Amino acid sequence: MLATDTSPTEMPTQRNLQPFLNERASGVLLHVASLPSVYGVGDLGAAAYTLADCLHLAGQRYWQILPLNPSNPTSGESPYFSSSAFAGNPLLIDLEALVDWGYLSPQDLESAIVEEADSIDFAVTRPRKLNTLYKAVANFDAQKDTEFANFCRDQAYWLHDYAVFTVIADIEDTAIWSDWPAALRDRQARAIDALESHHGEAILAQKIIQYWFYKQWLALKAYCNQKGLVIFGDMPIYVSYASADVWANASLFKLDQDKRPTHVSGVPPDYFSTTGQLWNNPVYDWEALKAQNYQWWIQRMGGLFALFDMVRIDHFRGLVQYWQVPAGEPTAIHGTWENVPTYELFDALIAAHPDFPAVVEDLGLITDDVLAVKQHYGFQGMHILQFAFDSDDVSNPHRPENHPERALVYVGTHDNTTLAGWLSEAEDHTHARLNQHLNGYASTSNEFAVIELALASDANISIITAQDLLQLPGSARINNPATLVGNWRWRLTQAQFDAIPFDQVKNLTQKHKRVSAFLADK
Repeated sequence: MLATDTSPTEMPTQRNLQPFLNERASGVLLHVASLPSVYGVGDLGAAAYTLADCLHLAGQRYWQILPLNPSNPTSGESPYFSSSAFAGNPLLIDLEALVDWGYLSPQDLESAIVEEADSIDFAVTRPRKLNTLYKAVANFDAQKDTEFANFCRDQAYWLHDYAVFTVIADIEDTAIWSDWPAALRDRQARAIDALESHHGEAILAQKIIQYWFYKQWLALKAYCNQKGLVIFGDMPIYVSYASADVWANASLFKLDQDKRPTHVSGVPPDYFSTTGQLWNNPVYDWEALKAQNYQWWIQRMGGLFALFDMVRIDHFRGLVQYWQVPAGEPTAIHGTWENVPTYELFDALIAAHPDFPAVVEDLGLITDDVLAVKQHYGFQGMHILQFAFDSDDVSNPHRPENHPERALVYVGTHDNTTLAGWLSEAEDHTHARLNQHLNGYASTSNEFAVIELALASDANISIITAQDLLQLPGSARINNPATLVGNWRWRLTQAQFDAIPFDQVKNLTQKHKRVSAFLADK
């Protein structure tokens, strides 16, 4: 067992911070970028509103999404390795709304259209969409828009740093900011002032784009909330080194005098990997964070709670103890476990955000100290049916009979293959154990029998991916953590989107008493 030097100020008692999570309900996991669109990547436009309508009519309570932050080619387009923990992805902006707002003409959109496919071609989509966005920026009068001024004021704690960082990265042709000229790397006032003087319009453009993203996202969220939907967001535990967050807050991370990481993140070797996983994010300097009363974390969670109704904390165990590896190591083998002032951190976060609508990703190596934190704060964890049937271990927490009410159940998440892919790859003994649990679920297919098994779980919240509702093969997997290429491309075609069997979803939702009280009364 791993030891920790942190302990609660009082004996652990289960708190009920998220009472609405006690409601038996269900929902769908679908990345915004995976929605259909004629512009090459899903966005905050018509398809997102149609999905909200369909989820509402199907009696669903949750739309779970993946991080909305900017992605980039050097990080494989992963939203978990973003240039900002606060900014929105410009590629998700609805261009047609910019026509409605008078910043683009219908003809301007023609150059942004991308031939439909079941995957995102970022090399084609990114330049077309960004070029169109910059056309719109040229038609925006920032001096006359009071909403824009208010946005810049309200988001000042991150927005200006992000805009300046993005412009410098473009000028220097790299977001690896330790490679920038030392004066810019170190944020020397004279160098930053000179840059702002020479590139003020480019910096302003980044702020305008973020304003549009936030305006569109909050309008979509309000529409979803009116339909009784809970927007379920996601928080990567770490931030990318190539980010405005680390550049602007270098003292909060373990960096050397040249502002390069001394240690990086990962997880140790285990049954699945003899070398562990090396993530290469800079790790937090928890002493420095403690000295500032965790203000950066308070702001980060506040930003997330403003965008989402509830948030999944990724790699929760890393906020109890984390695996740090000396920078430059080729694998994660030679790392060490380091402590986090967990109870101080969460007490500060909850004092600032009393409702604290968060659930935790508690998969992998979960030790008693992690379980104690979960119990103390009443955090709900996750159960994955794809992990339930590999052995005869009756204590396996993923087995349906072991799901507590205060929990979330998935067939698989964005890090798993699809249900159809899993069934095609699973060994005979896995199928045998699964079939024992499927007795009584005589659905139209084996895939939907497994989906019904998730909906029948005692866990209050059941989330199904769009790929599994469509019974798509493993090629529709959106992310494979074991690979660095080919991820984050999958998206729905319009025909697939139209074929999602929401009537069947509604029937199973009703059968297993997951239609929320909000929706049942409508």
